[in-house]
Amino acid sequence: MNSDDSALVATITEQALPLNGTDQDFDAIIEAARGKSLVLIGESTHGTSEFYRARERLTRRLISELGFAGVAVEADWPDAFAINRHVWNLQPDQPEQQVLAAFERFPAWLWANREVLEFVRWLARFNRTPARADAGLRPVGFYGLDLYSLRSSIRAVITYLERVDPPAAVRARERYSCMDHFLQDPQLYGQKADAGFSRSCEQALAEQLQDMQTRALQRLEGLGLLADEHRFHVEQNARLVRNAGEYYRAMFRGRPGSWNLRENHMFETLQALRDHLSHQLGEPAALVVWAHNSHVGNAEATGMVERREASLGQMARQVYGDKALLVGFSTTTGEVTAAAHWDGPAETMALNPPLPGSHEALFQQVPQEAFLLDLRNGTLAEQLGEPRVQRSVGVVYRPESERESHYLSSRLPQQFDFLLHFQRTHGIEPLIERTPASGELGATWPSGL
Repeated sequence: MNSDDSALVATITEQALPLNGTDQDFDAIIEAARGKSLVLIGESTHGTSEFYRARERLTRRLISELGFAGVAVEADWPDAFAINRHVWNLQPDQPEQQVLAAFERFPAWLWANREVLEFVRWLARFNRTPARADAGLRPVGFYGLDLYSLRSSIRAVITYLERVDPPAAVRARERYSCMDHFLQDPQLYGQKADAGFSRSCEQALAEQLQDMQTRALQRLEGLGLLADEHRFHVEQNARLVRNAGEYYRAMFRGRPGSWNLRENHMFETLQALRDHLSHQLGEPAALVVWAHNSHVGNAEATGMVERREASLGQMARQVYGDKALLVGFSTTTGEVTAAAHWDGPAETMALNPPLPGSHEALFQQVPQEAFLLDLRNGTLAEQLGEPRVQRSVGVVYRPESERESHYLSSRLPQQFDFLLHFQRTHGIEPLIERTPASGELGATWPSGL
């Protein structure tokens, strides 16, 4: 360690707030979150128990103390909406573990795990507390941001329309028929459409979304909170089908295009969700986001910018300014739950030691087991302002190619407002260790971010 790093370690040690495993660990973030529209909470791996548990404890405080209206996560919309129905207590006799069985696509264990199960139980209890129920308060919801559920989203739109408007269901079937040959292999649609072998569905999918945004809204006007929630659910499925079609076409033109379409979809979903909740509440709604660091951090402060890749956190900063709070996580060593390859089973893997010169190697010198850094602090931000490499593990972990597969450059104070660091961590506890092959590749393949 050189003299500059020694001085920096001394500053970090002085500024670091110890994490003791209590709710008071997050007092600084809670204070900073007052009046914010969005709090985006990340993770430097998709399979670390300490990240999930800290994120959930922080989220409980954002909901119970600051009135945040919903949680939006890096998951497919229909799967997450099964949790939403449960925490609204619409199916009180259904066990939580059965709800998590809705996550069928690889990697199901990303959300079907012990840590998420505990949060789902808490949120359902919170929503049915007498103080909230007697006051008629809107339940706090749980929603997905991702766009891989093409088949189930098409099915949700048609099933809904068959019940409320059979002629509209016929039109929807006609519009979606151009996807019939590709529903078992969606990326094949992108390949064929991009190569000119199949006509693009773009206009038909856009027309169906427009139909859902106009006719469905008029049809359900005045029917109450639950009907409006269902209307939005189906509208979002139509939005997802439109965006997924564009995504699979872009996938064959290179990673930046498909990655950015996915980020744009997640941000568009987040904005639509916030508008929906604000309308129901009669006031601006605040949301919590759970996703990987690569999504919630500001991409302009990382090596992603060299690949022309944007991020959800970058878009939130551009639109919401200081009304968006970005929180990241990191770890030095320990274990992680991940797959060795795409569609592989969940495994408990040992993390390699951090690379020399990385943020993690720097934090390893701090004599605290876990700590919180306020990266808005002027002195700390100035000294941490130089770029260093940072570990980033998705649902696939390749320790044999650690540097190439799992590190990117970042300027930490520009990437996040706060960072929570754990010196040693453990893998999450999956409830579903292996799922059938998904047939999906997507922008997350092969790293699974």
